[in-house]
Amino acid sequence: ESLIEFYDSFKDMFEFFCKNTTIHGTIRLVCSDSNRMKTAFWTLLLLASFGMLYWQFALMFSQYWAYPVVLTMSMHSEPKMFPAITICNLDPYRFELVSEHLVQLDHMAEESIAFLYGINTSASLFHVNEKNIHVKDLSSIGNLSRSSFKLSQNFSLLRMPDHNNRSGKKHASVGFRLCNATGGNCFYKTYSSGMDAILEWYRFHYMNIMSQLPVIINVSDHEEQIEDMVYSCQYDGEPCRPSDYVHFHHPVFGSCYTFNSKGTDPFWTATKPGIPYGLSLILRAEQKDHIPLLSTVAGVKVMIHNHNQTPFLEHEGFDIRPGIATTIGIQQDEVNRLGGNYGKCTTNGNDVNVKLLYNNSYTLQACLHSCFQHIMVRKCGCGYYYYPLPPGAEYCNYNKQPAWGHCFYQLYNRLRNHHLNCFDQCPKPCRESLYKVSAGTAKWPSAKSQDWIRQALRHQNGYNSTSNRKDIAKVTIFYQQLNYESVNESPLLSENLLLSSMGSQWSLWFGSSVLSVVEMFELLIDTLVLSLLFCYQRFRSKKT
Repeated sequence: ESLIEFYDSFKDMFEFFCKNTTIHGTIRLVCSDSNRMKTAFWTLLLLASFGMLYWQFALMFSQYWAYPVVLTMSMHSEPKMFPAITICNLDPYRFELVSEHLVQLDHMAEESIAFLYGINTSASLFHVNEKNIHVKDLSSIGNLSRSSFKLSQNFSLLRMPDHNNRSGKKHASVGFRLCNATGGNCFYKTYSSGMDAILEWYRFHYMNIMSQLPVIINVSDHEEQIEDMVYSCQYDGEPCRPSDYVHFHHPVFGSCYTFNSKGTDPFWTATKPGIPYGLSLILRAEQKDHIPLLSTVAGVKVMIHNHNQTPFLEHEGFDIRPGIATTIGIQQDEVNRLGGNYGKCTTNGNDVNVKLLYNNSYTLQACLHSCFQHIMVRKCGCGYYYYPLPPGAEYCNYNKQPAWGHCFYQLYNRLRNHHLNCFDQCPKPCRESLYKVSAGTAKWPSAKSQDWIRQALRHQNGYNSTSNRKDIAKVTIFYQQLNYESVNESPLLSENLLLSSMGSQWSLWFGSSVLSVVEMFELLIDTLVLSLLFCYQRFRSKKT
């Protein structure tokens, strides 16, 4: 009895509450009890206020559980690490192990071009006497490859009339036919441009030929040194060191070098913006045309990307034209995503269901390629040549899997149309650095300076070309400014803001505070206790 205040009736308890509570308007329920109209009016008004309050609460919680975000932008200025730069000479090699098949493919391409367009390209396009790259300790595999692999004649290039041409002009598409394992469900992989059709047809055969090579080939002992591609390299006015780059060979883009791939060397810290403090390269852009139908572009491929990231040159990057000095200004942007309930993203890829086939850090492209390769191996029985292989898988070869092309192109179309679940399984990184690029070009070297520049390169690097600015290029990559823009996601309605909004609504409709809510809980507890006491008294009276 000392803890709980007893009342003679519910009416007494309610009158005490209305006269002493801090909730506005409740006192009018008891002070106007002689006027029933006023009492009814204030009762309806309080009930309407309660209804409006909890309607507003419902709207707040529905918005909160939708987890909306707001983007906040901030500028930062501080020394930062120079990005990783990958350059490729667009000049892939003929490996001696498969050189005979590549020569046969060149003859097939020559015959196809002559059939389609009546052009004899043997003298100007194909060079069968080019230097081949020999890889030692593969003689047994090479003999097996030469004896077992045969180029297929079932994928000839054809010209097909376009029946859907609305312009009325005579037009024909070019493509090749693909069928499933039983020879049915055939379709034509067609292109409106004959050039695109020939390049895709050549790449299709090229992948089958290159599948004969081992998965990992060490060509570092047999390939030219970086001095044969990079005549000059300077960063921040200092010459580059051998430890500043890593080398790899791309089957389409040729010999590639990545500068500052790890991003841990203080040498590559950018302390000042501007052209003099960037990376300056003089590159060999000579085309030896080892595989001319595989890469029809002359120049150098350049890609600017994050550290520890696999460069996907087929999707990103840009080409540098020979005989041109190109200055590339970069501006860094940083994106930070919330993840969790506010959006799908991953911190390091460990929580992604797709097992990455690349040894570098997680990126969306690496995940999509890995996802597609896993599906490719499962559906088609073999892997796509341009992507790494899962353990125990082998690359596709139409001598072993005659219908893999039919399976691959259908799967790839489904991926492009977002009909595979790879885009659902591969979230974006929660933290990502993006680089905006702006470029300017000028002829280099000039007509009056090219003689002494060529002489200097000849004495320093063994440069022996006599062409007129068609085999060298200059590239300068620099930070336009060290300020970088950070775009951060933050909750539009956080827990603190939700409580604050609820308090504002409660104060708006009732002019009270949190203590008023405690008073209402006290009223509920008193009502419950008083009900139990009355029930107990009634029970004892009946028993008596």
